Order: sequence, then C-alpha cells, then structure tokens
Amino acid sequence: MNMVFLCFWSILSYQQFKRKIMTLENLKAIEDFPESQVPSEIAYREFFSRIVAVEAQKVLELKREQDDLEGLVKMWSHQMKIPVSAMSLMIQTDHINKSDLQVQTFRLEQDINNLLAYLKYKADNDDYRFSKISLKACVSSVIKTFSSQCIAKNIQITLTGDNHLITDDKWLSFSLSQVIDNAIKYSSFGSEIKISIKEKSIEIQDFGIGILEEDIPRLFELGFTGYNGHEHKRATGLGLYMTK
Repeated sequence: MNMVFLCFWSILSYQQFKRKIMTLENLKAIEDFPESQVPSEIAYREFFSRIVAVEAQKVLELKREQDDLEGLVKMWSHQMKIPVSAMSLMIQTDHINKSDLQVQTFRLEQDINNLLAYLKYKADNDDYRFSKISLKACVSSVIKTFSSQCIAKNIQITLTGDNHLITDDKWLSFSLSQVIDNAIKYSSFGSEIKISIKEKSIEIQDFGIGILEEDIPRLFELGFTGYNGHEHKRATGLGLYMTK
C-alpha cells in the first residue's frame, strides 16, 4: 500500500514540477507568473521578480551609456569640423599659414587622441604602469607638446617647484594636458600661465576668460561644456570628465 502511495505521490509531484518548468519556459513577464498562496510558489515569484528588476536595471544602464556615447560622438564630430574647416579654407583661398596650420593640425590630433583615450578608458583597458617620476619632468613634457599653441598666441608658461610621486606617467600626463589645454584655449593673446608644483598639489593658473560660478559644480560631468565652452565652440566635455 505504501509503495502504491509513494508511486502515486511521485507521479503527481513530477507532473507538478513539469508544469512549473513549462510555465517558467513560457514566461514572458513576471505578471504571467501564476498567483498562488503556496510558500514555495511565493518564494519563486519573489526570486524571479528580483532577477527581472536587476536585469531591467542593467538594460537601462546600458541604454544610458549608449545614449551618452552617441551624444558625445555627435558633439565630438561637430568639434572636429572646426579645424578641418579652417584647414580647408586655407587651401581654398591659397592662404596657407604654417603657424595656423600647425595649430589646427594639433587641435585635430588632440580631439582624436581624446576620443581614443575615452574609448580605451570605457573599455577598462587603461593599462596603468606605476613608477616613481619627477612631476617637473612630467609637466615640462606636457608643456612641450603645446609649444606651437603657445607660440601662436604668444603665451608664456612659467613652471616652478618639483616633487616625486609614484603614479602612471602616461595617464597623469593626459590629465595635465587637459587642464593646460583649457588654460591655453581660454587665455587671450600675450597672456601668461603659471604652474606651481607643491608637496601635495600641482596648481595651474591662467588669466583668461574664466569660468562662470554656476558652471563650476558641473565641470567634470561627461559632455558638459559650460557657458564659455559652448559660446566659443571650443569644448567637447570629454577631457575634464576623464581627468577626474
């Protein structure tokens, strides 16, 4: 008698389990999960509700990242048109100035390098290599890359102080280049930029058009260019985000 009951109970349990598996396989939305007061069924529903919520959040975050990247690439594309248009105009009018051409070529290279660095950064392929370096040597190397920009605008950069730090030379140079680039871009002709290396900081001071007070809290947001960056069409909102 016990064997017959056991067999019957086993068949019934299997049929219930099979129906549950089929329900899960055909489940398209958590609302389709059958209502039940059985504790195990309630636990199943709560478990799948949590899974659905987590997956929905992941999809939302991925969509947001894709939208941000799409918007950034559009903004970057418009930014690229400025040096390209300037060089095209030089060729069309046959007024090719070597200094101006260097400036526009440098700007083009900077924008391309920034986008490539951003894509590398977002792919978690930042290849950090830490070593002890001289901050003065690092800053001097960055300043050297902007020599053509400084000459074109007759800007003088003074560098004082030194310190040694364990860091990644390449990515620190990238971060410094973003700040120094902004200092040069927004400085007037014949201006000055002062860079001071202290024990726990590198201070970069320019005497350009400045930043609106209300823009300061958002300076490091992705895609944010601020009033001056938007007004002068010189910013992509990428460099300072990566610098942070």
